[in-house]
Amino acid sequence: MEKENSKKRFIESPKDFNREQLFDYIEDLCKRWLAHDGLWFLEVENEFGIETAIELDRRAWEKFSVVEARRIMKLLEIKQGGGLDALALALKFRLYANINEQTIERPDSNTLIFTMNTCRVQEARKRKGLPDFACKPVGIVEYSNFAKAIDERIRTECIFCPPDEHPANAFCCWRFSID
Repeated sequence: MEKENSKKRFIESPKDFNREQLFDYIEDLCKRWLAHDGLWFLEVENEFGIETAIELDRRAWEKFSVVEARRIMKLLEIKQGGGLDALALALKFRLYANINEQTIERPDSNTLIFTMNTCRVQEARKRKGLPDFACKPVGIVEYSNFAKAIDERIRTECIFCPPDEHPANAFCCWRFSID
């Protein structure tokens, strides 16, 4: 009985969460962030059209990707110029890494392949019978700027991203390389 009551106790702050509750809270925060991002985009699209919405989204991601990379670097004490190992680590700490399935492969020491296997945005569109959201223009800026914030030497190449055709088990795939 005491164990059951401890689960139901009133929590005044996330600081009172146990480990499991903290993980649930992190996932929920990421979902809330993504919901806000999507709602913002839809409002801009409804007001100004899809082309303007994509352009404004691209501009926002151009800046946010750098902010996110720098905050992750600070949190994990990653030094700028850490190469592909630093990028591989940082990619695991992005906001949507907690809510999307992704894989990282290292075919050689100068290459990192990042694949977004599931994407909550694209999965939601699929459930609604909508085509993939053509996020490639945003993704190019997002991933390039994130990688450059980690290490200026990293080059980013899109392997595929909607509107490109993609396999059923992945939505986008990016190659990062360094000499």
